[in-house]
Amino acid sequence: MALSPDGSRVAYITPLSGQGTAVEVLPLAKDARPKVAVSANGNPERLRQCSWVSNDRLVCELFWIGPAPDLLPFTRLLAVNTDGSNVKILTKERNFWTHGLALGGEEIIDWLPDEDGAVLMSRIRLPDDRLGSRLGNSNAGFGVERIDTRTLAASSVKSPTPEAIQYISDGHGTVRIMAERMLGPNDTDTGSNRYLYRAKGSETWHELCTFNYLQRSGFLPVAVDRDLDAAYGWKKKDGRLALYTMMLDGTGRENLVYASDEVDVTDLIKLGRRHRVVGISYVTDYRRAVFTDPAIGALNKALSKALPGKSIRIADASLDESKLLVHATSDVDPGVYYVFDRNSHHLDTFLVNRAELEGVTLARVEPVTYPAKDGTAIPGYLTLPPGKSDSKGLPAIVLPHGGPGARDEWGFDWLAQFFAARGYAVLQPNFRGSAGYGDAWFRTNGFQSWETAIGDVLDAGRWLISQGADSNRLAVFGWSYGGYAALQSVVVDNTLFKAAVAVAPVTDLATLVAQYRDWSNYYLESDFVGHGPHVKAGSPAQNAARIKVPVLLFHGTQDINVRIVQSQMMDQALAAAGARHELVTFPGLDHQLEDSAARAELLRRSDAFLHSAFGH
Repeated sequence: MALSPDGSRVAYITPLSGQGTAVEVLPLAKDARPKVAVSANGNPERLRQCSWVSNDRLVCELFWIGPAPDLLPFTRLLAVNTDGSNVKILTKERNFWTHGLALGGEEIIDWLPDEDGAVLMSRIRLPDDRLGSRLGNSNAGFGVERIDTRTLAASSVKSPTPEAIQYISDGHGTVRIMAERMLGPNDTDTGSNRYLYRAKGSETWHELCTFNYLQRSGFLPVAVDRDLDAAYGWKKKDGRLALYTMMLDGTGRENLVYASDEVDVTDLIKLGRRHRVVGISYVTDYRRAVFTDPAIGALNKALSKALPGKSIRIADASLDESKLLVHATSDVDPGVYYVFDRNSHHLDTFLVNRAELEGVTLARVEPVTYPAKDGTAIPGYLTLPPGKSDSKGLPAIVLPHGGPGARDEWGFDWLAQFFAARGYAVLQPNFRGSAGYGDAWFRTNGFQSWETAIGDVLDAGRWLISQGADSNRLAVFGWSYGGYAALQSVVVDNTLFKAAVAVAPVTDLATLVAQYRDWSNYYLESDFVGHGPHVKAGSPAQNAARIKVPVLLFHGTQDINVRIVQSQMMDQALAAAGARHELVTFPGLDHQLEDSAARAELLRRSDAFLHSAFGH
């Protein structure tokens, strides 16, 4: 959702059939109807995000996956008027003379709210060595240009350099920070980036800091505050990420803004066309917000009183910040968008998420902890069917999250809600190896430390049984790494769970690493998974003979996160072992299965499979 600069209209992306998407523009006036500004049929392009560049013009991102066997991801930025006219591709396309292939990575780094239809955009420049012409350009790399989105007239703001990968503006038209990759032999990734800055009024770049994103060491700049003359960024404190500022005046002085003694602090709250930082949020049992802007903090407190029991987020603001687009959600509410007028103090309902669920009683989600074998308290979320106060006598599902560098949090979850509606108790464990709890909890990640992570998933099932859940109707369901965890759980213990469902799962760790062989991050991915006997022992496809329960697999044929060969290997291994199983493929879909019909089929088939596996 994006609010126009004058606060009169909202633009949002809505699904069409298949993977199709459309950007609709809806005036805030009473009885107004939405109109489509631009659409993509999903074959292969999809629209992924859209924001206003003026009161009558939008900039949107197109995404698609190139054809097999390479399956390369592409993104392009386009500008379009709200009536669908004057479509311009902002990404500079290659021609007959250019060398290389630009997959994407370009972004709007400053929306230049004081100008009409112009932006600062980080842009990839491919070398163009045509002879006998003044049009050739060997100045290749990643730079910044000011672009008029109506005419495509462009001027260089920061000349491209091959090492640059990111730029950060101060929100007022000045680029202050540049990130460069620190490369190893043969231009391989090292996992570290170098950050440079420019002092106010200077064109000279100076080194600011470095950050290693594997070890999460150093300082990671994420925003610039012009008035403070400082960068906001993440840095570890006591093994957990915290928010700091680092001065951009040459002193390099750091100041702690906020740290939690329980979890990582990783989310900035930004507001307005300049994306100014007004606070931070983090997740313990629930998402919590701390505001650095007192006025916005007081406003958020008032909105929380007006909408009790909801998680409140200011999604967007008009240019003068007098009108706000507010999103309110909870575990039993997929979400409602409101428009708040700060002058009149009036809050109007604007649009309902998942309107089909209006009036449907949804399941409550409760934060819980359960003991692992070694006594460690593992946090998670328990969703019980509506009207149930405990798990006694219920069929149950352990639902490990993806990642492994991720975590679950309290709120509406369509998978958990579906199974709760079908009568299941659902437990989502934030097992050791989950992100968000600091270094000690993440360990060496959920692949190298798979025995600990999978042990916590198994202990989640044992805890459900101890709470009265039906031990004969206990299943494990996971997506991506969660699918890996589901399969590896029934390898380690083939008696606890009576069925396993895995969506887009990793099944062979060596094959996972091999998919990066032609990329610059190959050695990083190899080190992430690790080397040694845990690679084979931690690969479900290598240990399928130990699985004694029914298995259902789902996978999209254009999955670039986890290639479909992973499920195909598992399918073949289970067939060789004589195990009861099925592989369902979705042609043309990727890791997220962004197709309502496909997701509905996944849910129906999973429900029927579990009933069959349990003998019902």
